[in-house]
Amino acid sequence: MMANSALQLPIIDLSCSDRISTAQSIRQACMEYGFFYLINHGVEEELLKRVFEESRKFFVLPSEERMKVVRKDHRGYTPLYAEKLDPSSISKGDSKESFYIGPLEDMKNQWPPAELLPLWRSTMEEYHKSVLNAGKRLISLVALALNLDEDFFTKVGALDPPNGFLRLLHYPAELGVADQQIYGASAHSDYGMITLLAAEDVGGLQISREKFEQNQVWEDVHHVNGAFIVNIADMMERWTNCLFRSTLHRVLPTGGERYSAAFFLDGNPDCMVECLKSCCSILQSASETIYSNALGLLMVDVVRSKTANGKVCGRNLL
Repeated sequence: MMANSALQLPIIDLSCSDRISTAQSIRQACMEYGFFYLINHGVEEELLKRVFEESRKFFVLPSEERMKVVRKDHRGYTPLYAEKLDPSSISKGDSKESFYIGPLEDMKNQWPPAELLPLWRSTMEEYHKSVLNAGKRLISLVALALNLDEDFFTKVGALDPPNGFLRLLHYPAELGVADQQIYGASAHSDYGMITLLAAEDVGGLQISREKFEQNQVWEDVHHVNGAFIVNIADMMERWTNCLFRSTLHRVLPTGGERYSAAFFLDGNPDCMVECLKSCCSILQSASETIYSNALGLLMVDVVRSKTANGKVCGRNLL
């Protein structure tokens, strides 16, 4: 796998008044890269700063305290090396630890004790609501980019209610034996609609636009101050009949400690995912579409299984 020079991803301004032009830029970005930067998204810089401060406070707690909220129902703490996103990797596991926070209304979330981290829950809930709002605004532009009504994903039930998961991530600086194959996050694609990533200015994120190639070229994604890094995920790739890319990405260790916060905007589990009419026409008829229909819950379950069975790309799913 070859590494390449830094990528110049498109920059999308969520505050731009020319929605049609913005949608066209999103369409081009999603077809060519599956990734873009999002600026003027409405999430305050001060809030992001607090999120990373509180995230650090959790990940420096003693292991026994972190393990008290170990992951259940995709909520809570995942320890170092517990996950390997690319099962073909020979590493013992991805060198990251994380904390999942699901939809705030479903009462399944776990929280660190308030006596240890008194501001943690309120900070994460505030951030979850703020980035969810940005994600919903962005999804309306994605709909326009697909030549649909901007409220399309709301009307079909994908956002009724929205299924948003926040994942706080910590990649330690010291990663052990030098001759081991080590990934912060091994190669994978995300499995929902879109992902909005906030990260500090520490490198390591790479993408490969050659999902189906054996010899993949990896390109560095650099930090842009104040911008989210947005990527299309598997469910949206399926919806669009592979018009929009769900691009492979990974995180490599750089020798520096890395913190990030990924927000996964998934479709409602009861929403039917079927080829969009504006995308079926690309292959002339619905009978020629790459994917069959699936409920959102089935779609998410199938693509989650990628981490267990080694299947990395859309055409391997069904």
